[in-house]
Amino acid sequence: MRGTAASGGATADTALRFGYGTNGFGDHRLRDALEVIAGLGYDGAALTLDHPHLDPFAPDAAARTAAVGRDLERLGLAVVVETGARYLMDPWRKHEPTLVSDTGRERRVDLLRRAVRIAADLGAEAVSFWSGIPPRGTPAAVGWDRLTEGVARVLEEAERHGVTCAFEPEPGMFCATLADVRALRERLGRPERLRITLDVGHCVCNEPLTAADSVRDVGPLLANVQMDDMRPGVHEHLELGTGELDLAATVGALMDADYRGLASVELPRHGHAAPQVAFRSLEALRSAGRRALDLRKEAG
Repeated sequence: MRGTAASGGATADTALRFGYGTNGFGDHRLRDALEVIAGLGYDGAALTLDHPHLDPFAPDAAARTAAVGRDLERLGLAVVVETGARYLMDPWRKHEPTLVSDTGRERRVDLLRRAVRIAADLGAEAVSFWSGIPPRGTPAAVGWDRLTEGVARVLEEAERHGVTCAFEPEPGMFCATLADVRALRERLGRPERLRITLDVGHCVCNEPLTAADSVRDVGPLLANVQMDDMRPGVHEHLELGTGELDLAATVGALMDADYRGLASVELPRHGHAAPQVAFRSLEALRSAGRRALDLRKEAG
């Protein structure tokens, strides 16, 4: 498996750089996960800060970050930092507290500011985060006030460290669509440091436009892309080719948009077979890239 997938490079078929999310390697040590990701031929890793891998609250976080940085450099992997760990801060409540919670928002801001500093130390291309789900009955105006205040503070840290933030719309959250993220950017004065994470599966699940059209719509604002498949109305991350995503059209749109960031596979519930899933995912991405190039030639 390793020899077959690693031949060529992820850029052999397209100008895109493909990565794989470490949250899909939860049963691996982080160093081992990075070794597998690099060995398969990926260009980078989407590194989720979490207690099994790199805990931003650990007393030795600085030393561990330095070690991860050395591993990334040795393996030739680019990196983006993801912050969607489920139970990092609250062992009882998934993702809590968030930027729109009634209480504890300061802890989420602290996590994101730590993520920015870790990203700076790793030379990461972006830090990705989302809004969270407000408590039932929270007025929209209150949610916007909480969100803009928290994001503004994260952006202050990002500006100090020269780090790009990429905000991800998540189905069911306060900012659920790309339109919501655009509204957030408007409220903050269109800050250059605040760009977009696009999960292409979410486009199938929750956006009015296809993934390809969504890329065309927000292309200049993209700083991070997550690759997975989904079905309409169902927020379940599926392997590429097993849902309703037009992968070739999506990859082609990213190529046409001259997207230069990582496009990383996001399959957090597939860790039980991570190496095999990562292998199949890269094969699917490369095949889609070839198909996109063929379609471009046919049209041209």
